[in-house]
Amino acid sequence: MALPTKTRRRPSGLAAIALCAVLGLLAGCGGDDSGPRADQGPATELRLGYFANVTHAAALVGVQEKLLEQRLGTTKLTTQVFNAGPAAIEAIFGGAIDASYIGPNPAINAFVQSHGEAIRIIAGATSGGAALVVRPEINSAEDLRGKTVATPQLGNTQDVALRAWLADNGLQTSKTGQGDVTIQAGTENATTLQLFQDGAIDGAWLPEPWVTRLVQEAGAKVLVDEKTLWPDGRFVATHLIVATRFLEEHPQTVRALLEAHVDAVQWISEHPDQARSDVNTQIGELTGKPLPPQVLDGAWQNIEVTVDPVASSLVASAEHAAAADLIEQPDLAGIYHLGPLNEILRSRGLAAVSDAGLGSG
Repeated sequence: MALPTKTRRRPSGLAAIALCAVLGLLAGCGGDDSGPRADQGPATELRLGYFANVTHAAALVGVQEKLLEQRLGTTKLTTQVFNAGPAAIEAIFGGAIDASYIGPNPAINAFVQSHGEAIRIIAGATSGGAALVVRPEINSAEDLRGKTVATPQLGNTQDVALRAWLADNGLQTSKTGQGDVTIQAGTENATTLQLFQDGAIDGAWLPEPWVTRLVQEAGAKVLVDEKTLWPDGRFVATHLIVATRFLEEHPQTVRALLEAHVDAVQWISEHPDQARSDVNTQIGELTGKPLPPQVLDGAWQNIEVTVDPVASSLVASAEHAAAADLIEQPDLAGIYHLGPLNEILRSRGLAAVSDAGLGSG
């Protein structure tokens, strides 16, 4: 597990989240016409979102080891767990959370749909850990013609990765789910496992640990490991975002969040066995059932926990979402705010990370 580096990316995607009703909400989109907000000092509360997935290891370890609470001090930590990124974005738009660990494509969608106002990416969290798993008799994209494949949510990272890969292989899809391949978007990961076991779907593009679970528990096989689609096998799977409103009003709290995030990434690197245990403890508490050891070990091998947001990969992700007709061709200038993270990294003798020219400070 590493801290910084830089890469270029291939597929992934965004959601067409209905935003018209909430764009007018100051708390949701982080912008009014009066310009930047004043620094109000540390927040009384930080409301943080994340998923019960191995790809959110930094968040799960940060909670389990109380690294977040230690850095936040008097600021109360409140957490909320989501199944997929678009739901977390809706919570940010609605003012229900202040920050979230999330995949790249819902974050891009939030930035684009709010005209660059709603969110900023402040750190990377995970590279890798996603794949297309299918029935054993399926050996190619063409074998999926007429078949049904599930994704966690319309426009989430895995959903657009699937659409981009199918398009690259000459298969058409649509937002409604119809096409050469039927895409059953919005299927919770646990439900996907059951549907696959029941024979109701033929495959799924999923994050870990669900890739490993379908392989080990349902007899699926990996048709596409997403790492193989990216230079050097590195792409952003999870990063940390914050509502622009909260960033402007409580920069000290955001700095504390980042300190805890870097703590967690370093702690995972230094204590890999305990980190796996922490992740499984949290998954068990959040889902009611910890992962079997063999599932956890298999999933853990497929991820890289890192503070590097692999920013150069974001452009390709946005292009794939636009090609899938989920967003208009976006301008991502200003989506990153890596200044505070890089200050922390330098203070610890670590290399700074790149925003690929898309930074706001």
